[in-house]
Amino acid sequence: MTKTTTCVYHFLVLNWYIFLNYHIPQIGRNEEKLREFHDGGRSKYLTLLNLLLQAIFFGVACLDDVLKRVIGRKDIKFVTSFRDLLFTTMAFPISTFVFLVFWTLFHYDRSLVYPKGLDDFFPAWVNHAMHTSIFPFSLFETILRPHHYPSKKLGLTLLGAFNFAYIIRILWRYVQTGNWVYPVFDSLSPLGIIIFFSAAYILVAGIYLFGEKINHWKWGAIAKPQMKKN
Repeated sequence: MTKTTTCVYHFLVLNWYIFLNYHIPQIGRNEEKLREFHDGGRSKYLTLLNLLLQAIFFGVACLDDVLKRVIGRKDIKFVTSFRDLLFTTMAFPISTFVFLVFWTLFHYDRSLVYPKGLDDFFPAWVNHAMHTSIFPFSLFETILRPHHYPSKKLGLTLLGAFNFAYIIRILWRYVQTGNWVYPVFDSLSPLGIIIFFSAAYILVAGIYLFGEKINHWKWGAIAKPQMKKN
């Protein structure tokens, strides 16, 4: 892709995520059946946090594109480094994690993660916008341009910190209301929940490492010089 095409792509995807971040929280705001969905804000749902994260990433990517065209690459080293750190440690792993876990649970037993009653309020295109399109957008970004990965220690630490913070958010919500954010936790024992959280981190860490492999496979000599490995 040319630099202009890349810039246009980032701009279009950014606007798509801005639209989703505005539109989805407005759905059924006055509906009693969706009171639990709206109560507590978007921070309790990883799906909505991911949409916000993707909007932030593509916003930074757009800024990076524009600044490179206006003032040159050397003057925006911090922006480019932050773009890569954001994508490699959060945007790609979390979007892929949401995609894999949601559709695995959905096809196993949708009541565990997305009860059928939600179809009355969220049309199919919204469901796919939240849980499907996020993956090809992230995968395409991986092969669109090289991203310089941090050391594995730093990358996995940042990802682990996000994972831990979200677990605390889920547990705090349960302590406050007595209700789990996702129905799947109602079917698990305390030990089962611990195993679930542990398996979730192992999966998202594996996705991080897989993303690094894809980046190196696609870009090799371009990405390798600035990649730090333990």
